[in-house]
Amino acid sequence: MITKKVKVGNIEVGGGSPLAIIAGPCVIESRDSALRHATLLKQAAERAGVPYIFKSSYDKANRSSADSYRGPGLEKGLAILAEVKKQVGVPILTDVHEAGQLGAVREVADVLQIPAFLCRQTDFVIAVARAGRVVNVKKGQFLAPWDIGNVLEKILSTGNQQVLLTERGVSFGYNNLVSDMRSLVVMRELGYPVIFDATHSLQLPGGLGKASGGERKYIGSLARAGVAVGVDALFMEVHEDPDHALSDGPNSLPLREFEGLIGVVKRLDEIQKG
Repeated sequence: MITKKVKVGNIEVGGGSPLAIIAGPCVIESRDSALRHATLLKQAAERAGVPYIFKSSYDKANRSSADSYRGPGLEKGLAILAEVKKQVGVPILTDVHEAGQLGAVREVADVLQIPAFLCRQTDFVIAVARAGRVVNVKKGQFLAPWDIGNVLEKILSTGNQQVLLTERGVSFGYNNLVSDMRSLVVMRELGYPVIFDATHSLQLPGGLGKASGGERKYIGSLARAGVAVGVDALFMEVHEDPDHALSDGPNSLPLREFEGLIGVVKRLDEIQKG
């Protein structure tokens, strides 16, 4: 099925376009870290011949513990993302947790991401849609794939048709997520580009007590499976040193493995679309 084509900066997602990659550290750890990761990821994507969008959060408001690192905050974080966009020359995706931040975030980000836990907050979803940027909505871990259609309708009601839908696993008992590849097919039947989050799908929410665990050894397998089923983009948390990442390290792909993996999924995408 061919989905609607959505333009993110100079990149086209969906509509039969080549697989796009959205990747970066979970959270901005520093200016230098963000610039370094964005540069290395862009260079790897260019060598592999894959369209690339940088993602990272200025504030992770949904951490397991009040003690968890959240990021540099709105003002400093957006300044860093703006510098990444200008210096590295990549489109920017970042998540928003409060409607009051949308005015500032829309000036920097190409894609405004609705976190999974907020995808059913009607007023918030509509406010994000009205900000006039591409919207990436993450399907809640508590939703069936067909239920994301209700969220999509809320966004479309504002007149914004620049929408991406992301699958990031569904709750399966306590502290566990599972990826049902059927959901990728169901979500694409709505006609909008579908993204598979191959790293958050391996998160173990709250699995470490005051932090989430993860099973990064399966990232490659899930990424390949998602692309083989047929998605428009892959979303991945990538870090140069996942064991020392300040957020979501257990489910982050090591940077050294990024180029090899996207080379493989690019070939799978070409076969799948061919």
